[in-house]
Amino acid sequence: MIRNSIVIIYIILGSFISHAQKIGTFQLELPLVAQGIAVPVHVSLDQVTFVNDSSLALVEIQGNKKTPVPFQTIQGSSRTLHWMVKSGGKSGEKHTYELMQGNSGKFDEIRLVDQDGALTFVSENRNLLRYQFQTLYPPAGIDTAYKRSGFIHPLWSPNGQVLTRIQAPDHYHHYGIWNPWTEVLFEGDSVDFWNLARKQGTVRFAKSLSVTNGPVFSEFKVLHEHVVFKKKEGEKVALNETQTVRIYRPDHQDYYIADITSELNCATPSPVLLLKYRYGGLGWRTTEQWDKNNSEVITSEGKTRKDADGTAARWCIVQGAVDNDYAGAIMMSFPTNYNHPEPLRIWPATPENRGDMFANFSPTKNMSWLLQPGKSYVLKYRLIVFNGHMTKEKAESAWQYFAKPPKVILK
Repeated sequence: MIRNSIVIIYIILGSFISHAQKIGTFQLELPLVAQGIAVPVHVSLDQVTFVNDSSLALVEIQGNKKTPVPFQTIQGSSRTLHWMVKSGGKSGEKHTYELMQGNSGKFDEIRLVDQDGALTFVSENRNLLRYQFQTLYPPAGIDTAYKRSGFIHPLWSPNGQVLTRIQAPDHYHHYGIWNPWTEVLFEGDSVDFWNLARKQGTVRFAKSLSVTNGPVFSEFKVLHEHVVFKKKEGEKVALNETQTVRIYRPDHQDYYIADITSELNCATPSPVLLLKYRYGGLGWRTTEQWDKNNSEVITSEGKTRKDADGTAARWCIVQGAVDNDYAGAIMMSFPTNYNHPEPLRIWPATPENRGDMFANFSPTKNMSWLLQPGKSYVLKYRLIVFNGHMTKEKAESAWQYFAKPPKVILK
């Protein structure tokens, strides 16, 4: 039924395309084998045309064949045109697209659903990722200092398995995928935003900034406040963080792409010093189904669960058995991130413990980071969330296209 619907849509779109007027031609090359993972690309639209967004269509040219391509325009100081490049599995692939003035028709969209204090990414009736903006309290009888907002849970695999965990009895302050700092110096006080039981600080959702839906991606932008609990003055915000989470609409059933970007700014005229500590930053407490016997870690430098902790990596695969299936995610660090390639905090699996999984890109694991007032500091991460077994070859290819997106040339 779905396949027939797609064929019908393409036939309808083909009739629109045949009457469209060509505006320009885009060309790009995929120098590396993309290993079956689509590549997000974009180009400045205002440098090409000022035709209204609703009057544009994009097609891929393959010989005499023209295939409609879902695209999305983003407004800002200038417009950008976004789409996904599907690889044929060869190195040096060249792709040609035509931008036309005409009716592009309708494509399925990935969308954000606002319900019960959370934003959920939904594509074709599949939940992919949920962001909790409403404060969530710990179980009854547990200190309410462990309450938290502004975190990701659940992160679902494409087949619907939950890959995150919150409020584990051994670490009630663990919240799926979240990003506080552990040892911080602010206005003469030592502050711990990570270990909530110390009651020195927390990170919380402050307000929503924007929500975007579309046929290529959906994203939200929110403001997080890194709050210090000062003994005499009460609460004081030390850092403002703009967090953007973008998910590209899955074009395949066994993976999807999620980008997480954090922009940090000092909230006062006082600097914030993130002190060297073994963990802090983007952390992932994984599903309770993973242990030392049914999960694994592979890093860009060839490290595994046994020796990855404390090493630097561009990417890290975390995967394992879950609900009679196999799933995981590649965590990727962008080259401009502080202290890239970033040090990892990976929980060791020893004979004495069960081997629960925790993975963390910790840029301050081996060096401090001074954040100065009036400046912005950006950390960019990408997750490839998948079902099946991920290989190091696929991970390396995906990271290369994250770090160095193909250049789109206007002809």
